[in-house]
Amino acid sequence: MTPEQVVQKSMESYNSRNIEEFMTVMDTNVTFYNFSDGNITMQGAAACMEFYSALFDASPKLNSTVLTRTVFGNKIIDHEYIVGRNGSKEAIELVLIYEVENEKINKVTVLRKEN
Repeated sequence: MTPEQVVQKSMESYNSRNIEEFMTVMDTNVTFYNFSDGNITMQGAAACMEFYSALFDASPKLNSTVLTRTVFGNKIIDHEYIVGRNGSKEAIELVLIYEVENEKINKVTVLRKEN
């Protein structure tokens, strides 16, 4: 799979809340970062599975729409519009920078929209 196909598979499994499929594209050492301060917010497949399992369970109407996607080598930059997160009626917008190696997402940097 190309890096874009890996991220697309991640998005599709996120929207169907299929944790098993979602984890097939996550690297064992996947690391999530906050763009604003560079801090690690989540590290490792076990932490990722725990977080997203809980999110999927708490979010029956979870859906993310990609507003724009930029492919830049092994980096995929998605501007996403997410609804139904933890049952909330409020939408959130995020920009996620995915880095893909060997058909696995190994790094995700998250930019949150400031209010």
